[in-house]
Amino acid sequence: MSEQVQQMFSQIAPKYDLANGVLSLGTHQLWRRAAVKASQATAGSKVLDCATGTGDLALAFKRTVGTSGRVVGTDFCAEMLELAPPKAAAAGLEIEFAQADAQHLPYGDRLFDVASIAFGIRNVDDPVKCLREMGRVVRPGGRVVVLEFGQPRGLFGALFRFYSTYVLPFVGGLISGKRDAYQYLDRTAAAFPSGDGFTDLMKKAGVFADIRDQSLTFGTVHVYTGVVA
Repeated sequence: MSEQVQQMFSQIAPKYDLANGVLSLGTHQLWRRAAVKASQATAGSKVLDCATGTGDLALAFKRTVGTSGRVVGTDFCAEMLELAPPKAAAAGLEIEFAQADAQHLPYGDRLFDVASIAFGIRNVDDPVKCLREMGRVVRPGGRVVVLEFGQPRGLFGALFRFYSTYVLPFVGGLISGKRDAYQYLDRTAAAFPSGDGFTDLMKKAGVFADIRDQSLTFGTVHVYTGVVA
């Protein structure tokens, strides 16, 4: 995992949640709920949330799996991860958190029903390796769920690109004091494969029996689901 990316996230960690809420106008939580729904997690399910950051998706999963279920949230950035346990405690949710690289997960094979990653797979060095590793820790018939930005088209796409190129770095910079970090996030989101491009990566991983792509908010984000073979 790139030390430069890790350092960037450590710098924006204190204002990360505030920036997310402002820049997405709160819709990032709706996207996470869509990812939980696509995972088909139910009460008692075991879930591993990779690149959990400050824990928002892990919290959403825990509300679904309940006290009989298990949710583990991992992230490679300690500064981001240390903000997650207090959020879980404040919400009255029992979640396990551990520092780990999504490409080298410290868990045995087939331990989980679901493995997820939200807005993180474009930051790993090898997305295909990450998908294989997530598939490894999920039982056959379980699901790997990826939530990631897309590249919307048409008039909305033009507006989105203007927002991402100019507004997002400006506002993100004001909130976090790290404009360059939000310029990086825009560049990686614009360049990373989406739609058929990402499902091709999932096929290349060779661990999924079925692959689905759900577009949200006019293609702003996608929820990709792979059923583990």
